[in-house]
Amino acid sequence: MNEDRAREGSLEAPTRHPIEWQSEAYYDEAALVTELERVFDICHGCRRCFNLCNSFPTLFDAVDESATGEVDAVPKKVYWDIVDECYLCDMCFMSKCPYVPPHEWNVDFPHLMLRAKAQRFRNEGAPLRDRLLSDTQRVGSLAGIPVVSGVVNAVNRTVVGRVVLEKTLGIDRSAPVPAYHSRTARKRLSASVAERPDEVDRSAQAAGGTQGRVMLYTTCYGDRNAPEICEDLVAVFEHNEIPVAVGRSEACCGMPKLELGDLESVARAKEENIPSLVEWVRSGWDIVAPVPSCVLMFKQELPLMFPDDEDVRAVADAFFDPFDYLLRRHKDGQLSVDFAAELGSVAYQVPCHLRVQNIGLRTKAMLELVPGTTVEAIERCSGHDGTYGVKKRFRAASVKIARPVMRRVEQADADHFVSDCPMAGAQIAGGVAGVTAEHPMTLLRLAYGL
Repeated sequence: MNEDRAREGSLEAPTRHPIEWQSEAYYDEAALVTELERVFDICHGCRRCFNLCNSFPTLFDAVDESATGEVDAVPKKVYWDIVDECYLCDMCFMSKCPYVPPHEWNVDFPHLMLRAKAQRFRNEGAPLRDRLLSDTQRVGSLAGIPVVSGVVNAVNRTVVGRVVLEKTLGIDRSAPVPAYHSRTARKRLSASVAERPDEVDRSAQAAGGTQGRVMLYTTCYGDRNAPEICEDLVAVFEHNEIPVAVGRSEACCGMPKLELGDLESVARAKEENIPSLVEWVRSGWDIVAPVPSCVLMFKQELPLMFPDDEDVRAVADAFFDPFDYLLRRHKDGQLSVDFAAELGSVAYQVPCHLRVQNIGLRTKAMLELVPGTTVEAIERCSGHDGTYGVKKRFRAASVKIARPVMRRVEQADADHFVSDCPMAGAQIAGGVAGVTAEHPMTLLRLAYGL
C-alpha cells in the first residue's frame, strides 16, 4: 500500500458497493469483527468525524481510555455501543471521510454499521419495543383510527401519558412525538387517488429531465402524521401545471427497518412497493415524496440492496426530491414565479438524508426565487434521525448533536424556521423558545398565495 497516497485520501468521487446482504459471508461473525477493528483503527487515526454522530466520540473515548491507547485494547462489547450510536445518516461517508471507495482502504462506515446491525438482528432479533417503533405503517394505521387518534393524541400531551410511553416503549418523555390523523393525506386528496396509472388521463409537458406529471408517494409520516404537507405539495405542483396522482395504497419505504438491521422486512416492503411504482414509471410518471429519508431509500439503499433488479433501478431513476423537481423545470422556463407574498427571513435546517443525495441546496434555491426572501441554510444534523432521537437511551446524545442547530436558529431570529424533515424540524423547534417548525413546501404555498 502507498502510505502517502492513503493518508492523503482519494480525490475521486465516492462510490458505493452493493450491499451483499443475501450472502452468508455477510453474516460471518469473525469476519465482521475483523472488519470493525480495521475500520475503527483507520477512524481512530483520522478523527475527522469527531463532531458528527455519537459513534465517533464513543470510539475515540474508548481508545483513549484503553490500556494501550489503540483499538486492539478496546473491549469488543464497546464495538456494539458504537454500532448502536450510528443511525445511518451517511454524513461521514459523504462529507468527511477521505478513505471511502474508490480509495484502497475502502471505508464505508455506515454500511459497515448496517452489516453489524443486520448480523445482530439475524442472530438475536430485536426488543419488541424497537420492532414496534420501527413499524411506522402499522403504528400509524392503528393510531390513526377515528376516535383512537384523538385519544392517542390527547394522552401523548399529558405528563402521565408520556411517563407510560417512556416505561413501555422507551420513548423519552421530553422527546417530540407526532400527532396522528384519522383524515389521512389520501383521504384529503381523494380526488387524485388512483389504483393504476391507466385510471387517470392527464396531459403533461416534459422539461428539465422530468415527465411533467408525478405520482405522490405520501410516506408514512406524510400520510398519517403531517397530511397537510402532502396537500401543500399538490397545491404547489398543480399551480405549476404538474398533474399529481396518489396511489391507492403504499407500504413503508423500509428506512426504519433498515436502521434496525431487519433487512428481510426491508425486502418485503420493497416487494409491496416496487411493482406498483414501476407501473407508474413505465406509464410516463415521475415520483416525488415529501420526506428526504424516503427519497433516499428508493434512490440509494434499495438499488444497493438489489443491484440486479431493473424495476428497482427504474423507480430510483424516476424518484425526485420535490424541490429538485421544481427547479429542474424552472431551468427550462416551466415554473411559475407569480408569487403573491414575500417570506422575509427563513432559517433552514438541511436534513442529513437530503444533503447526502448530492443535489445541492435545492430547497434554499427554490425559496430564494420568492422576492423579499432570504434563507440561511444550517447544514448540521438535528440528532433526531428516525427513532434514535426519541429513545430514552439516546436522548441526551441526540439533544447534544442538535444543540448547535438550535443555537443557530435562535441567533437567526428569522420570520420562519423550516426543515424538509418534519421530525428534524420538531426536534430543533422543541429546543428554541417561541419557534415553530414549518415545512418549506408550506412556505412555498404561502408565497404563491394558494
